[in-house]
Formats: sequence, C-alpha cells, structure tokens
Amino acid sequence: MDNGGLILLVFLAFLFVWGLNRVRRIFRLGPLAYAGVMITFVIVMLALYTQTQR
Repeated sequence: MDNGGLILLVFLAFLFVWGLNRVRRIFRLGPLAYAGVMITFVIVMLALYTQTQR
C-alpha cells in the first residue's frame, strides 16, 4: 500500500490549520465556527482520499 497520499494529506491538514488560525484571528471566529470548518475539512479530505484509493 502506498502511503504517499496519506502523508501529503497530513501535511495539507497541518498547513490548513496554520492558515485557519491566522484567518481566525483576523475575522475573530469563535470556537464553534472553528470546529465547524475543521470538521468540514476533515470530511472533504477523507472523501478525496478514498476516491483516489479506488
């Protein structure tokens, strides 16, 4: 099994979190909005990852 895509996915997740923290400070998002964005990101990334594994 090739784990290259999974490693890239983890890297993109860390990059997304870093960028989201900067945006959150600018727009003053609350913890509920932050959690919603993170859950949406995880669901989309898992959907994309499973599509590439077929």
